[in-house]
Amino acid sequence: MQRLLPLLAAPLLLAQAPPPSPAEPPVYNAADKIIADAPAAHWLAINPDDIMVMDTAAGRMLVQLAPDFAPAHVAAVKKLVREGQFDDGRIVRVQDNYVVQWTARPDPAKPKAPPLPPEYERPSAGLAFTPSPYVDTYAQAGFVAGWQAARDPATGTTWLAHCYGTVGVGRDNPPDTGDGAELYAVIGHGPRHLDRNIANIGRVLAGIEAHAALPRGAGAMGFYDEGRGLKIARVRLASQIPGFAKWQMMDTASPSFAAVVQARANRTGFFPRPAGAADLCTLRVPVREVK
Repeated sequence: MQRLLPLLAAPLLLAQAPPPSPAEPPVYNAADKIIADAPAAHWLAINPDDIMVMDTAAGRMLVQLAPDFAPAHVAAVKKLVREGQFDDGRIVRVQDNYVVQWTARPDPAKPKAPPLPPEYERPSAGLAFTPSPYVDTYAQAGFVAGWQAARDPATGTTWLAHCYGTVGVGRDNPPDTGDGAELYAVIGHGPRHLDRNIANIGRVLAGIEAHAALPRGAGAMGFYDEGRGLKIARVRLASQIPGFAKWQMMDTASPSFAAVVQARANRTGFFPRPAGAADLCTLRVPVREVK
């Protein structure tokens, strides 16, 4: 009987123990909850006339244009869109960890557009700049009304940063040779060395995934052989499409975005050693479609 006593006592001990409390679900990305809970006042409307809608066989890609930073380039791109010059254009280049690039359809009947000024930076005057709390390698990093940006207090200039999804204008070697007919989107690690060297005219809002997954070009710098690139079916501005969905970007001066910045730097509940820092391109600005 003595050998049975411990076994008989065990159920009594278990019965007296309090029931275990349910485990809290792990929090892998607190930023998502902050974004979901952000009040309407912390979001800024995106002008539908500043959204370029590009349809290809790979899907639809939405590009938000930034006229406050590159007004001449944005005006030229909008003109090409309204004239239908991007329709039947092609994706001509897909370079791994770098860019996907597309061009408007050449029209021999139209004279070549004049080159645009090198809008690589703009005066800081009149911009509400929210500095990033973290040191940046290239410049003083921060945000301007929903955009990732950087500035140089010594020259009094500000510019949009080249991060994943950034859309810029291709050009030849002279700085003033871009005309808006050749665009690219960054699909790799943010090439910040392009800052102030190429006109940054906006960013992809949605649909970059399918285009970033296109086969890489076999030519130098990822270019396809002539005529081999994916054809562009149609490009329009959202303002030209009746009933097109509205889009918003988070106000980067809002408390919600400040909380997003901290959450992305430290990943509470997931990081055993919080980073306590983040580079500018990691601090993506939330955007959303408004149903």
